[in-house]
Amino acid sequence: MTTLAMLKPRRDAGMEGLVARWYAANTAEMMNQYVELARRIHGELPQRSSVLEVAPGPGYFSIELAKLGQYEITGLDLSHTFVKMAAKKAAEAGVKVQFKQGSASGMPLDSNCFDFLLCRAAFKNFAKPVDALKEMCRVLKPGGRGLIVDLKGDASPSEISHGVDKMGLSGLNRLLTKLAFKTVLLRRAYTKQQFDGMLKQTDFRHVDIIESNLGLEISMTK
Repeated sequence: MTTLAMLKPRRDAGMEGLVARWYAANTAEMMNQYVELARRIHGELPQRSSVLEVAPGPGYFSIELAKLGQYEITGLDLSHTFVKMAAKKAAEAGVKVQFKQGSASGMPLDSNCFDFLLCRAAFKNFAKPVDALKEMCRVLKPGGRGLIVDLKGDASPSEISHGVDKMGLSGLNRLLTKLAFKTVLLRRAYTKQQFDGMLKQTDFRHVDIIESNLGLEISMTK
């Protein structure tokens, strides 16, 4: 049985330069997913809520959410390239989102200051996952909610192929994404049971984990 102590003995490393720009272009082909998620969260959040996106990358979700309502939105990413890129995209879209550079396991943010936080498709890359979860709990207000959306560690090859096919990617990017999922990302991802174990080490008072064919949605309330 794989234990948490055996998982990913590495340091956090943000995407920079050409790699970051390729990722931004690739994920831009899935813009409908960011739009749909932003609409869903908009329907759940009161206006003027404070929102944190952890590891927003190019900032697509935060920007789409900012278009829908009056929210105070912050994006925190380890990558200097992504912070600059996301800030530029927000300015071009005419929305206000504050993007900051920093690590998920040591957030340069005050405690008890966010109503909601999202971490989409990035948690599996964090070198200190339990510390990241504890930081998410720390920065949320009492009663605040966090949502992690990510690949599940026990997804089958057929589930991965089917899930990527539904992303709307072009032919080459679809093949490259399947390869990345099967050779790198799946090894980094966590199962529902592993998330259960990690979350027990935090102060979240309620956790709900929903499993789909390809991924997990972890909803956490402080």
